[in-house]
Parts: sequence; structure tokens; C-alpha cells
Amino acid sequence: MTTTITPLTKRPAWKALTSHHKKIRGQHLRKLFAADPKRGERMTAGAAGLFLDYSKNRVTNETLKLLLKLAQESGLRGRIKAMFSGEKINITENRAVLHVALRAPKGAKIIVDGKNVVPEVHAVLDKMEAFSKRIRSGAWKGHTGKRIRNIVNIGIGGSDLGPVMAYEALKHYSERGLVFRFVSNVDGADFVEATHDLDPAETLFIVSSKTFTTQETMANAQSARVWLLKGLGGNLKAVAKHFVAVSTNAEKVSAFGIDTANMFGFWDWVGGRYSMDSAIGLSTMLATGPKNYRALLAGFHAMDEHFRTAPFEKNLPVLMALLSVWNTDFLGAETVAVLPYENYLKRFPAYLQQLTMESNGKHVTLDGKPVDYQTSPVYWGEPGTNGQHSFYQLIHQGTRLIPCDFIAFAHALTPLGRHHDMLLANVFAQAEALAFGKTAAEVKAEGTAGWLVPHRVFEGNRPSNTILAGRLTPEVLGKLVALYEHIVFVQGAIWSVNPFDQWGVELGKALAQRIVPELESKAAPKLAHDSSTNNLIRLYRKMKTRE
Repeated sequence: MTTTITPLTKRPAWKALTSHHKKIRGQHLRKLFAADPKRGERMTAGAAGLFLDYSKNRVTNETLKLLLKLAQESGLRGRIKAMFSGEKINITENRAVLHVALRAPKGAKIIVDGKNVVPEVHAVLDKMEAFSKRIRSGAWKGHTGKRIRNIVNIGIGGSDLGPVMAYEALKHYSERGLVFRFVSNVDGADFVEATHDLDPAETLFIVSSKTFTTQETMANAQSARVWLLKGLGGNLKAVAKHFVAVSTNAEKVSAFGIDTANMFGFWDWVGGRYSMDSAIGLSTMLATGPKNYRALLAGFHAMDEHFRTAPFEKNLPVLMALLSVWNTDFLGAETVAVLPYENYLKRFPAYLQQLTMESNGKHVTLDGKPVDYQTSPVYWGEPGTNGQHSFYQLIHQGTRLIPCDFIAFAHALTPLGRHHDMLLANVFAQAEALAFGKTAAEVKAEGTAGWLVPHRVFEGNRPSNTILAGRLTPEVLGKLVALYEHIVFVQGAIWSVNPFDQWGVELGKALAQRIVPELESKAAPKLAHDSSTNNLIRLYRKMKTRE
């Protein structure tokens, strides 16, 4: 299936932005703020309890006007409607894209292939809730009669990054009598370290794989099965008491030894990196409880509705996405630093790496033609204030332009003396310093020796957004995740790429499947790779025998 679209660089607004950029590229944020004393109050937006200050971006009113026009010319409103209506906008896989259905309230209607999918979503949620209550209350007993105290989630990609991030983000709300571990890497150290101090009789594994064939996940699941049976005397009946599955492959789940009554399904219209609020979030519900999990979903839905209905000029995901397009394609930024000033969000940047780069890291358009512009920047980050003593030097005085998203909260979940005021002071100070810097004249006025002045100059003019919310609650976390999900969607619409496939991960996986037997073969295999790969395989085989 193909679709015909006007190439991005031929859209009138893109051409106008190109000319506009030439006119304003030399302007500094110091000048823009001086010319408009109300800029910091005017270039803001708020929705669903999130406040966005985007005034420290290198844009003028004309820039924003042209970016909004570009959104219109890119058919963004129609694309949004198509997604929420269940149209199969993932054209390379002929699938609907309906993570928004995962948080739709009961009574809503979202039709896919003539069927309302919302009742199925709530049936799974109800099943998850019933199961969570059994685990959290101790009603579920393991094979030996002991209650479950340890939960180990086995998955990879979206089946791991979302649950890990959510667990860390919502740890303040979690059941501290339960231990949660997450295994994703096929490196055996990941599994060994996750289970080394656990009692098999008190441990439940959640195996998260839609097809129940994911190579890394199933290798770890098989090792978990061996570990469990070894610890419980080898009785195969124990598996059903200590394993549940998030999958759609009942046959393979049953063959593994898991009771399919304890299999939690999801749908092909849920992409892995958009699935943390599906059954993939079972560990999140176990940790925080059904009430908090449903609050998380309510937060997602609140941002969904804002995105779906708000005018573009007041629409948080639209504004942030358009600014990222401006920074990437006109200012030449290659990365975005996401900097949460909230330690509970320490895995949020890692989560966003998959969400953003697996979605929009594409080199062809929806109609299969090569792009002649930049698509997804590299997303990365670290919680503040730790990053300030690490990589902020490069952001402030390096040669690369790195836009930043600062995320902060007015209230601490764990108040401790002056700590929170100090934390927030650093958020505001960093954004101010990046925007305005310090001139040579200002440095000299401080009495700095002439030879040292260049080293202490801050150019400034480095763009940033600041997102401020009341406190980090399950509901607010849902809003933040949905915000970035929809930013990705808007970016994809502007760049005319498909944010919902990931063919780029397939080649390496296929080659690895070919190489595994070549590494394990007792006889020297006949190799037909390139000379480098052949040599590395032979060297590894030799090194394996030199224990």
C-alpha cells in the first residue's frame, strides 16, 4: 500500500520557513526577550495540569505562524482524526494505531474492522485487576503454599522499558512488601543478578511477549523456568503457580506450562513502544495497585483529549513537536536532552529513547521515497541535578546545539528541608543560563583577567522548554507519557514518515539467528559472511575453548 503526499520541502510553509530562517538565524534570545517584555508570559501553554514555557526557543511570532501553517499543510488534523477513528494508518503493516483505546473510558466507541474494541480493553483491565488483588492480598499462593513476594518481569523493548520506567517513576506509590525486578538483556548477568537473592517459592515471573517467540525474552523465560524448577524440586506443576504471560499465543504459552487462564492479551494495533498502559503494564498494576493504575490511564486519556480537540496554537504536543522540527531541520540540532528534575523519573529519558527514535528514525517517507531532510533527533538525558555535574558543560559551552526539555514539579513527593527549593532553583537557573548566557563584557565587569575572559563566556541562545506540574502522581505520569507519544505522532506527520513500524530492528535480529548456530556448532562451521564477521566468529570460537 502506498500513499501520495506533497513532499515536505515543496510545501509552501516549508519554503517560507526556509526564507524566514535566513532572516532571523542571527537573532539572539537576549534581543528577542528585550524586544518583548511579556514574551516569557505570552509564549506559554497549559493543559491537563501541565504548564509549558516555550519562550526560550529561538522563534518569533512569525516562526510560530509558519510552523502552524506547516502543520495544516501536512494534514495533521486529518491524521489525528484518522488515528482516533481506528483507520489503518500504519500502512506498512496494514494496522490501526490505537494506543489511545487502551485508556478510553468505558462506554467509549473506537471501531476497528467494524468492531468496538473498548469493551475488550476493559475486559483485560478487569482481569488484570482481579489478578493484582489476589497477588497483593496474598490470596495467590505459590507451589509450596507460600505467598508471592517477588515479581520478575521478563521482556525487552517496549515490554521492559515502559514497565521499568513506570515502576521507578511511581515507586512512591508502590507496595513496599513486594520486590520488583526486571530482566531484559540476553546477557546472562541480567537474569542472574535479578534473581540471586530471591526465593523461588515466593517468586512470580511475568513473561511479556506478544508472540511468545521473542528471542531474548524466551531465552530468559527458559532460564527462569530452569531456575524455578531447580529450586522447587523439579515438579512441572510448579510452573503454573509461578508464571503468567502477557501474550496472544495461547498454544506456546500452554506448552511452556503456563495456565492460559493467566494469560493477559493485547492487540496488533498496539505497538510495543506504545504498550505500557496495556497488559504489558501488569507489573505496574501489581506494584501500585488497581486504583493508581486506573489513575495513570485517566492521565493518558486527559492528554489524548487535549491533543485531539485543542487548537494547534494551544496544543502542547503540537507546539513541542513543531519546535522540535524547527530545531532539527532549520537550526541543525541533532539531539534533544530530556532533563527531569525529579529523581523518580530517572528512567524516563531511556523510555523516550525507544518511543522517539524507534518511531521516527526513518529514512523514507510514507510513499517509500528517500527523505532529503533530517528526521528524528537523538533523545537522551539524565535527572537533574546530576547531569549538571556531568554533561551540562557541553550543553552550555560546546560546539553543538542541544535543545533541552526541563521537567519539574512544584511539590516534592519526599519533602526534605530545603532540598526541593534548591532543586527547582537549578531548573530555572539552567534554562536561564542556556538562553541568555554571559557576555564578555559581563565577565570583564566581574574583574576577570583578560586572558581568562574567553573561557568564562557563555554564548547562550540555546533553546529549551520547561514543563511544570504540581507533583508526580500516576495521573501526571500518564499525561507526560501521552504528551511525548503525541509529539512523536506530530513529528511523523510533518516528516511524512510512519512512526508505527520498526523495520530497522529486523535485519540485525535475522542475522543473529543465523550466527547463533555458527557459534554453538561443535564442528567448524562453513562461514559465508564478510571477512570481518567471519574472522570474529572464528576468534570467538577459539577463545571459548581457552577457559
